[in-house]
Amino acid sequence: MLLALETSTGNSKEHINKLFSELGDLGEVAFELVKKKKQVTLQNVRLTVDLVYNNVRDLADLEGEGTVNKKIGLISELLTSATPLEAKFIVRLILEQMRTGAADSTLRDAIVWCFFSDKLRLSYEQSTNEFKLPDNNRKEYDLFVDKVQHGYDLTNDFAEVFKIIKEQGINALEKITLKAGKPINVMLYQKVKSVEEAFEVVGKNLALEYKYDGFRLQIHNNNGNILLYTRRLENVTKQFPDVVDLIKKTVKGENFILDAEIIGIDPVSHKWLSFQNISQRIKRKYDIEKLVKEVPVMVNVFDIISLNNESLISAPFVRRRNMIEKIVPNIPEKIQPAKQVVTDDIEAAKKFYEESLSLGNEGIMAKNLSGEYKPGSRVGYGVKIKPILDTLDLVIVKADHGEGKRAGWLTSFTVACQDSNGNLLEIGKVGSGLKEKEEEGTTFLEVTNLLKPLIISTEGKTVTIKPHVIIEVAFEEIQASNDSSSGFSLRFPRIVNLRSDKKVSDINYLDEIKITYDAQRGRNK
Repeated sequence: MLLALETSTGNSKEHINKLFSELGDLGEVAFELVKKKKQVTLQNVRLTVDLVYNNVRDLADLEGEGTVNKKIGLISELLTSATPLEAKFIVRLILEQMRTGAADSTLRDAIVWCFFSDKLRLSYEQSTNEFKLPDNNRKEYDLFVDKVQHGYDLTNDFAEVFKIIKEQGINALEKITLKAGKPINVMLYQKVKSVEEAFEVVGKNLALEYKYDGFRLQIHNNNGNILLYTRRLENVTKQFPDVVDLIKKTVKGENFILDAEIIGIDPVSHKWLSFQNISQRIKRKYDIEKLVKEVPVMVNVFDIISLNNESLISAPFVRRRNMIEKIVPNIPEKIQPAKQVVTDDIEAAKKFYEESLSLGNEGIMAKNLSGEYKPGSRVGYGVKIKPILDTLDLVIVKADHGEGKRAGWLTSFTVACQDSNGNLLEIGKVGSGLKEKEEEGTTFLEVTNLLKPLIISTEGKTVTIKPHVIIEVAFEEIQASNDSSSGFSLRFPRIVNLRSDKKVSDINYLDEIKITYDAQRGRNK
């Protein structure tokens, strides 16, 4: 996108980066650059919906040699002809950062208000810009909301939900059927702190399963056409030709949707690899066959959403599990139903938990045998049990300027530990844990104000910081990494506290981090 802006507006890369650091939004950058652009053409083509649609569609389809230059050309064609406002939203559209502030719940409620405001006696209060609902209509309102949410859960498409209500009425949403090949939102699970809490939340008779350290994969078979989606519903079918072939050859059924976790297998030691190792396969767009051999994967199927055009989201988990065991074979290091035990005994559950951790897993899942499959929901049908996060004291050495509503703040921080000689070694980035409002805790503004006087140099949106500010960082796991000078990175890091009481000499040593890395999840066994 930066190259396209450079090409279409005639501005230098340095100027564009400087503007981006100030504004934090490439859409706003495009607005300013086009407004003042140096490269003025005599015969600008007026933008049409067809031109924008076709160019954006072609961007998604481009593959192979010369792709980058072709993409720059398509974007530049639009920006060269765009007005400042058009350029702003073209850039945001392509980057999928529209910044409208509309969440799923906003669209869901808007659909209800659109069609049923009269029936629900909704009124609009202009002075406060609010819709008001009579108290005695709350139950009916919630019923409409639940129906719209149900439609969205099964289609993942508010436009389709809107169309169905408009043409057939809201009750038609109940007749929506799942279609293999069209991803749906996965069911989410709450996290609990202990096995005992899991029994309290889920019930006394539980199905316990390994929580593998891989990534979630929704597997669709539409009459032999296999499609693979991540938990964010991104299509990764091309990245996993081995999984496609495996599913075709081994799983029974002409039409199904499976919920699974895939993990990497070390081809030499045959040990399970961590998420860090397998994540490169998700991102890879080339040399895929080579990576298939270097990082083979195993598929662990833990749920089934539909089978042979029968929706199973309302079926109890015990039935869904039985179906998995009938159609999914157990082939070592290739594919299997997720490892499971059913028990009402807390001590047996604790033993299973320790067993899972010793194998390098993240923890265990605890599931209600009667539970339904609720797309997108964190309901009491299942929970995950994982170790409590550890923390490290680290120093900030670099930071990135924020974007959008966080423009003007430093929002992502490169942190470092120290070796035995006091040399600083980077151990990755952390961006979560800080707040936007002062009353909620330590804010981005507070940390930004501490860091600004310490800025040594700037490159693009990244600034190098004089090591001084110490933060306490919680993390889920320490992982080996070739991308940092320490040789390690943190999985799911989160800023817990500013440690103004500590000096740079007080931060954690690399040797301490190595000890934690070796000890975690039985890695040294």
